[in-house]
Amino acid sequence: MQFALVLLFATATHAKIADAALAQVGVTTAYDPAYAHLRYPGGDVPRDRGVCSDVVVRAFRAAGVDLQVAVHEDLAAHFAAYPKMWAMRGADANIDHRRVPNLMKFFERRGKARPLRDAYEPGDVVAWRLTNGLYHIGVVSAVRGAGDYLVVHNIGYGAKNEDVLRAWTIIGHYRW
Repeated sequence: MQFALVLLFATATHAKIADAALAQVGVTTAYDPAYAHLRYPGGDVPRDRGVCSDVVVRAFRAAGVDLQVAVHEDLAAHFAAYPKMWAMRGADANIDHRRVPNLMKFFERRGKARPLRDAYEPGDVVAWRLTNGLYHIGVVSAVRGAGDYLVVHNIGYGAKNEDVLRAWTIIGHYRW
């Protein structure tokens, strides 16, 4: 009985994450990577703009998980465990959660990493290395494409629900 309740809770959480990501399509219409001073906790850039990581952060927040707080607190407590890509000397609640490598490390530290070849399900988070070497991240939606589920992401044109799961090299697969 307890296992069934945990499975039901997990499925409901995955659905909330997938639904909340999809709800950003048509709302987040701009790509804006500018550094912003955010309220803490619960801070966000304006909903009409953001980057790929903002899609993930907003979807998780709607499902009851504040990645701004969770990533910032973990990074502040375990700074040495996180990537050193930005010449930072400490945690920054304005940006910690908006960086793909930090989200990847946080999900790994929480035991949420899945094998890259596992089946992708709605609500999963997928990270890629783009052909230009940059990192990218999105949320698997509940909408199927020709074969795979579509992914909600923002790669420069606002939040889109597109058939991009296997468009780039997958470097991370996470399930909350």
